[in-house]
Amino acid sequence: MSDDISDDIEDVVGVLTTRIEAHFGMGMDQLKATVAAAPTANPGATDVVKWHGLLAESQRGVDRAEDALLAALETQPSEVDDPTMDLAHRVSAAVATRDRRALVVRWLLDPDAPGKKDLAAERLARLNRGARTGPAMQTSAPYRPAAAPPSAPSTGRAAQR
Repeated sequence: MSDDISDDIEDVVGVLTTRIEAHFGMGMDQLKATVAAAPTANPGATDVVKWHGLLAESQRGVDRAEDALLAALETQPSEVDDPTMDLAHRVSAAVATRDRRALVVRWLLDPDAPGKKDLAAERLARLNRGARTGPAMQTSAPYRPAAAPPSAPSTGRAAQR
């Protein structure tokens, strides 16, 4: 997947929305409706819709934090006070959250993303091994002959009393 999200692009959500729509071949509203109607039909689509919603929510948080910071900076004299610095830190944290969520959406859309092929190959190998050799652990109680008494005396301390 090419990395067309750069520092120059302000609309991360818009870029990823376009990618999602191209990936699933439908608009975001239609995809959300489809997932809402059958959330288990396509787990990949369900995950993308969930994380896109989280991404959009965090973008709104970035916008609010930036607006508050700009308003505070307009009223500042030459030096920035502590409350304004706190607003700047809030913007930074909001951007970091938004960017992490954007990375998750990008990962979900990329079939060649690290970890996807390896995990799928590992699962397939486990399924194939299981089909040939059976379960690795005993899944039923061991066979006990009916002739054995139900509670035989043990050879430990209790038997010596």
